Amino acid sequence: MKVSELDYQLPARLIAQKGLAQRTQSRLLVLDRRQETIEHRGFYDLTEYLGTGDCLVLNDSKVIPARFFARRKTGGKIEGLFLRQSEDGAWQVMLKNASRLREEEIVMLYSAAMEAGFDTEVGLRVLKREGRGVWLVRPESEEETLSILDRYGVTPLPPYIRRKDLREDISDRKRYQTVYADLSGSVAAPTAGLHFDSEMLEEIEAKGVRIARVTLHVGLGTFGPVETEDVEAHPMHAEEYRVEENAARIINDTLAKRNRVIAVGTTSVRTLEASAIDGNVKAGRGWTDLLITPGYTFQIIEGMLTNFHLPRTTLLALVCAFGGTERVLKAYEEAIRQEYRFYSYGDAMLVL
Repeated sequence: MKVSELDYQLPARLIAQKGLAQRTQSRLLVLDRRQETIEHRGFYDLTEYLGTGDCLVLNDSKVIPARFFARRKTGGKIEGLFLRQSEDGAWQVMLKNASRLREEEIVMLYSAAMEAGFDTEVGLRVLKREGRGVWLVRPESEEETLSILDRYGVTPLPPYIRRKDLREDISDRKRYQTVYADLSGSVAAPTAGLHFDSEMLEEIEAKGVRIARVTLHVGLGTFGPVETEDVEAHPMHAEEYRVEENAARIINDTLAKRNRVIAVGTTSVRTLEASAIDGNVKAGRGWTDLLITPGYTFQIIEGMLTNFHLPRTTLLALVCAFGGTERVLKAYEEAIRQEYRFYSYGDAMLVL
């Protein structure tokens, strides 16, 4: 597949900047692959497309306040994004305005979302540069990483969502998070799940739909543009996933009874397919760099709930692999004509 096949033009006004006050009030475009039909519904109508015995798979990874700011002794300001922590406690981070940093230099974290500082300051010691924009640093503190980020960090919103005042982070910390988020580790939200509230999930379960929770900690590479002409040649960044025994049992029982497994989000899809062996899901944990493009044979899912994705991305390639490239792009054209809201805080699409 050529990356140019994943291109489309989106008016900037359709890029959602904030989540709706009520999560379930989003719109829902329903694409039926077999009938080749498109329906325009409300998200709350999703329950009509779910049947007793079906299984809805959610990614329960929790977004951490991974974006942070630091000052050099010279006064220069640096913006960073926490990516992961190594076993020895060092942080792998992406840094902006850091070309003059030197090894062993210490930069001081500060809160850009609060006017007042904290009683205890935390410094980051620069260890080395690992690649383009990627550095290894170590906190000069015994405090736990998540605690440091909770104090100094802000929600790592995608760059197409603009915030003039970072004090709005109070709202984003709650809204850019699924209501069922549990295990901390993502630097971007599994956005298809943002449309659910607790009441709707309870109604879905009351209908006899089983819910299984898996975990995939979303990394920055998931949302990056394809950097090669051939999509299949794009280097995927590995992401950590986990499938517990109970979740695997629910999913495999659903498959055995020939009911449908419907994944909420591309991250759930990748988790299920990465852990699939001979048409069943195997419990366990690991890292996956699975790249799904048209021509891929899906082992587990019969449906996918997803948001509308950026052009020229592996996320759109995955949706095209499941729904068919021509059908999916025609659905995107229709969504644009109907002025759906796009991307992370936007509307949803159900592919069956």
